[in-house]
Amino acid sequence: MVPSPLELPGGRFLSFGNGCLVMGIVNATPDSFFPGSRATSAEAAVERALEMEAEGAAIIDIGGESTRPGAAYVDAGVETARVVPVVEGIRKRSPIPISIDTRKATVARAALDAGADIVNDISALEDDPELGPLVASRGAALVLMHKKGNPGTMQEDPAYDDVAAEIAAYLGSRAAYAVGLGIAGNRIVLDPGIGFGKRVGDNLAILAKLAVFLDCGYPVLVGLSRKSFLGEITGRPAADRLQATTAAHCAAVLAGASILRVHDVAAAVDAVRVARALAEAGFR
Repeated sequence: MVPSPLELPGGRFLSFGNGCLVMGIVNATPDSFFPGSRATSAEAAVERALEMEAEGAAIIDIGGESTRPGAAYVDAGVETARVVPVVEGIRKRSPIPISIDTRKATVARAALDAGADIVNDISALEDDPELGPLVASRGAALVLMHKKGNPGTMQEDPAYDDVAAEIAAYLGSRAAYAVGLGIAGNRIVLDPGIGFGKRVGDNLAILAKLAVFLDCGYPVLVGLSRKSFLGEITGRPAADRLQATTAAHCAAVLAGASILRVHDVAAAVDAVRVARALAEAGFR
């Protein structure tokens, strides 16, 4: 089943009618886990975003705080200074939808003022009580992600009884909370948070049981690009995980993902096309 179009500010919509969309990652950070995603300046970040758009990205996701396992909290002022020039620079040159990857209302407010359309919150509106009302008042779209604990400690012995069912129930409750704040259902996306407080088997189970998340009734974003569980499977470092990422992307699309959050846009666009052709041919 194809999800309803995602409503953005200004009466614009992102349609899923032609299949899974690709969200390109641009990190305005010095310490994100994949060095190839780090922009050395706002100007470099803008150019990378425009390159991703040319490669087929439907959304650009800008982040100013690394949330890799073990990452430290970044002050809101520092994060704002990192991301706002990038959002402004992209918006001056392109109408592409921009997502701001933040869990802080002050950062989100500045990014939305600069032209962002989507707030991508790894805390599912739990870390900052002002963020949900802000999103509602601005008519922005919202990604609600599951994480277990905080980035600094989330990989310290995470455990689940039924990882897919537990996370789907959590995300369903957070979506209901968001709707209660006045955020329209057609502005919400769910992200099971692959790698955020999950073991290798948990990440694989999420992909295998993605239908559980689709049953919540919202588009599902999957972010698995170059992540450590792929390294544990293949024995390769982040720089050498593109092939593993592409294989996992095909599986995610065939399982029903609506958005792939990726470092390598051109490869992901090709993976989406191949997976779509397989689905149309009856592959299951």
